[in-house]
Amino acid sequence: MATYIVRRIVQLIPVLVGITLVTFVLVRLTGDPAVIMLPPDTPEEVVQEFRREFGLDQPLHIQYLRFIGRALHGDFGDSIRYKEPVLKLFLERLPATLELAITSMILAISIGVPVGILIAVKHNTWIDNCLRFVALFGQAIPGFYLGLMLILLVAVPVRLVPTGGRGTWRHLILPSITLSTYLMALVARFTRGAVLDVLNQDYIRTARAKGLSQVNVLWRHIMKNAMIPIITIIGLQVGAVLSGAVITETVFAWPGIGRLMVQAISTRDFPVVQATVMIVALIFVTVNLLVDLAYAWFDPRIKYG
Repeated sequence: MATYIVRRIVQLIPVLVGITLVTFVLVRLTGDPAVIMLPPDTPEEVVQEFRREFGLDQPLHIQYLRFIGRALHGDFGDSIRYKEPVLKLFLERLPATLELAITSMILAISIGVPVGILIAVKHNTWIDNCLRFVALFGQAIPGFYLGLMLILLVAVPVRLVPTGGRGTWRHLILPSITLSTYLMALVARFTRGAVLDVLNQDYIRTARAKGLSQVNVLWRHIMKNAMIPIITIIGLQVGAVLSGAVITETVFAWPGIGRLMVQAISTRDFPVVQATVMIVALIFVTVNLLVDLAYAWFDPRIKYG
């Protein structure tokens, strides 16, 4: 197990380097921060001083190597817009994003898995057809559109929940529903497929022939064997939740990392964009490593050498 973990961590290094390199190049294709941040009539010497202050006058390869070298020591530089350490800005907004992401994941799993089991057990019935249509609709509707519709149809006329911001638990209702809808539908569909595959196995018929109850067969035999693909899709969707938080946080003015990223892109705040992408990528690959390790718990036949 330890050897496997070390090998996976070593394999993640080129992935993270590639992500930081692509991000570094792409953000610099968006324009010069001095043009966005400074007034149009700013003297040229002030513009040059601005670029020197943030190292933008250096060759690109020097800028990249400096960023990587400082990042390895936990220093992601200072924000061009806020004039504060990027890591400090990230950590200030991280709790809001984690609150929204974890709530959305819990909501999606707690509803998606039972619904998937139900439509699998009720295969080829009207319940199966109706819930599959709802799941397909949940995957098809864009997150920004769903968020706006919830504001217009729920928050504005009823006024039981706020239209945006972060504060009480009521502020979390509409953003978490918006962010979890796609994942909820996806989990329900994958759960249905995984359960249907297991339902057709010989050992399930044997368990029923022995007189085991439907609940016992479902939880002790079906679900434990169907959890591998379900865990896989949940782990892969961590990145989708974090990326979807960018849109959701913007629509609902949620003060998290996603909104910080949008503001940083619009103002060409290179250090914030680079650091945010790098840290989020690290979170994503770490979660996927934990998902791989969880396979052995659900299926003892899986061994890591």
